[in-house]
Amino acid sequence: MAGDEVAQAMTGADTIHRKAKGYRWEGVEELPYKEDDRALFKAITRQVLFADPQLAGELRYFEMAPGGFSTLERHEHMHAVLILRGRGHCLVGEEVRAIETRDLVTVPALTWHQFRATRGEPLGFLCMVNAARDKPQLPSPEDMAKLRRNAAIAAFLRDEVE
Repeated sequence: MAGDEVAQAMTGADTIHRKAKGYRWEGVEELPYKEDDRALFKAITRQVLFADPQLAGELRYFEMAPGGFSTLERHEHMHAVLILRGRGHCLVGEEVRAIETRDLVTVPALTWHQFRATRGEPLGFLCMVNAARDKPQLPSPEDMAKLRRNAAIAAFLRDEVE
């Protein structure tokens, strides 16, 4: 579903209330995480919960299967993340943090970030972003070398943090 179609699907009188069953909402399509063959990710889906042009933002729910992860990337826009279920770790800038249910994570603009679920349970989170936003920037080999100089980040990228 393209951005305009998502926005149209989320407007109108019939979208005032949407019931959830588990972590799926009525009338909200479960979508692939992204459609970018350049980006490395594993076992993650997305649902666009709110995408009304009057909001100037989008609220999305992402869910990773155990051991899944998002793309290592950065953007010109910031993210506001609320962990709804599970546990894992996130890289934001030069810090790796353990995350769990009800934690809040702020990802500043132009900051490398990635989320990883633990191997034993799914990780689900809400993510609020600008409606009009730039495409993700992927790390260059030089960026990766710089990130890997930090031992904690290198372990995170090798999926050795548990």
